Amino acid sequence: MVNVLFDPVFEKQVWKIKDVSLKERVKKQIAKLVENPELGKPMRYSRKDTREVHIQPFRLSYHYDKEREEITFLDLYHKDEQ
Repeated sequence: MVNVLFDPVFEKQVWKIKDVSLKERVKKQIAKLVENPELGKPMRYSRKDTREVHIQPFRLSYHYDKEREEITFLDLYHKDEQ
């Protein structure tokens, strides 16, 4: 079983979402990632060791530590604000 952690920045951003359907999509994507943490696209360069999945129009950034079996959700940001 994978341990799930949430960064305070991520929690704050999810808390601010007012669109109910978007919150549901984020929850469903988190559930999928807990089942299969290597699902997201591996990032390169300055974001090395993180992965991202697309939840239109946002990106969900997370870090998966295979050795500790731990997934940390880092950020939820608009794709145009990279």
